Amino acid sequence: MKNIILILVLTLLSFESYAQQQYEVKVITSVESIVPNGLGRSRLISANEQRDYQDFTSTQTDDDNTRNKSKRKDIRVKDFEETKLLNFYNIGGIRFQNIAANDAVIESKINAMLAEGWDLAFVTSAVESDAGDKDGQGIFITRYIFRRPVQN
Repeated sequence: MKNIILILVLTLLSFESYAQQQYEVKVITSVESIVPNGLGRSRLISANEQRDYQDFTSTQTDDDNTRNKSKRKDIRVKDFEETKLLNFYNIGGIRFQNIAANDAVIESKINAMLAEGWDLAFVTSAVESDAGDKDGQGIFITRYIFRRPVQN
């Protein structure tokens, strides 16, 4: 009976410390061109600067309209890491070697992040593809969201 109570208390304490765990988050974004003939640009992007979203947020209600005075140029990040990737297409069409090469580069970045103590928490992707004969534009974007415990 004492063992059961001890296990229960230890379990509850571990859940409490887990719930209080704080994390820092890092977002890595891959942008891969799906523009025909290899004309697009593909990159793996990682910001080295931080921004506080509250500096760029305003509140709008029926009674109050609080405008944020910051400008779009204040959001811009000039200190970032840019890794070249290959485009999905070349003159001959889709290039599977380019996709495999991009996978290898992205895998290398993920492995480096894991080695630095980051955990891959979420991955989300989207595509804006060719919308017809006259479009000829498109990107495939993937966001890799990492987290690691904040060191106190």
